[in-house]
Amino acid sequence: MKITCPRKEFFEAVSAAGQAANARTSVNILQTLKIEASGSTIRVVGCDGEMWVERRLSSVIEEEGAICVPAKLLVDIVNSLPDGDVHLTTSDGTNVLLTHGASEYRLHSLDPIDFPDAPDFGGESNLALSLGDFRDAVDSVIFAVSTDPHRQNITGVQLSYDGEILRLVATDTHRLAVREIAKSGIGSSITAVVPAKALRAIQALPFSDEVGIELNFGNGRVGVATDTAKIVTQLLTDKYPNWERVVPAESTRSWSLERDQLGSKVRRAMIVAKDSASRLRFKGNEETLLIAARSEEKGDAKEELNMISTNGDLEIAFNGKYVLDALEPITGPGIKVEMTESMRPAVFRSADEEKHYFCVIMPMSLM
Repeated sequence: MKITCPRKEFFEAVSAAGQAANARTSVNILQTLKIEASGSTIRVVGCDGEMWVERRLSSVIEEEGAICVPAKLLVDIVNSLPDGDVHLTTSDGTNVLLTHGASEYRLHSLDPIDFPDAPDFGGESNLALSLGDFRDAVDSVIFAVSTDPHRQNITGVQLSYDGEILRLVATDTHRLAVREIAKSGIGSSITAVVPAKALRAIQALPFSDEVGIELNFGNGRVGVATDTAKIVTQLLTDKYPNWERVVPAESTRSWSLERDQLGSKVRRAMIVAKDSASRLRFKGNEETLLIAARSEEKGDAKEELNMISTNGDLEIAFNGKYVLDALEPITGPGIKVEMTESMRPAVFRSADEEKHYFCVIMPMSLM
């Protein structure tokens, strides 16, 4: 194999495919990227055994061939190089020579015959929408996905469509984020749990928000294909929790606040609260909200802001980071916090409710 391609385009390809490579596995081939040159196209593929990410780019190919190179090593090297052409050459099948100007790297490689091929993804169900809508919806909930390896069923986002509403749900049991998009006729009815890692890879596709994508579901997998990229991943099969039981059916108290002002004050109070499990105390009355933090090592912090409330006399504690995460998807100027008691879940949503998004946060003990 002997190829030449611009560093920038090559880095975009290896870094995207590198998202799928598994650096922690004992299976050496899954720690690599497969680089295949044929015709005038280079295919760069990463795989962790459950997800495949493939990127394609045009290149000057003097000799066709394929090689598997350690993913992290290759990404780090190409990232460190200045712009210009990157040349890759193989001769004996066990090493690859990467050159760029006066820089030269000889890297150990593995036989590409051992690299697992991406499975076909069926067309049992599909959803078609703009990449911008998809990115916005995923961004609204993915922060709440669990990272607990012992709770595989909640390490992804539940995606469901009933012909009218596309709904995305994520939870780590401490908080729950829900985003709905009202769109009829965009595909088949579907309910599936997509791994967060795969959603981030789809979000990172190098296209503008206006570009349309189609999610194809079948054979326990979901896949996305474009002219220059393909992503296939297995769906999570463990039963997703009944999240609707967590959402309060009603509220007896509410606080209406300016989003940016609340975010700024929470962010400042967090400077002190980081040593106390990020616990912030929120004490409201009819017109003002007091935010307080205390640290045995750093001291105390207090922030106050005006608000409009309904039966707003309540003291409640939240993890400050969870509050900031809940505010991020809200684009309007106002937010509303709906509550009942200090140890019952609270709902954060946009004051105008134009965007169908809300986040439920479990309170902390006031201590």
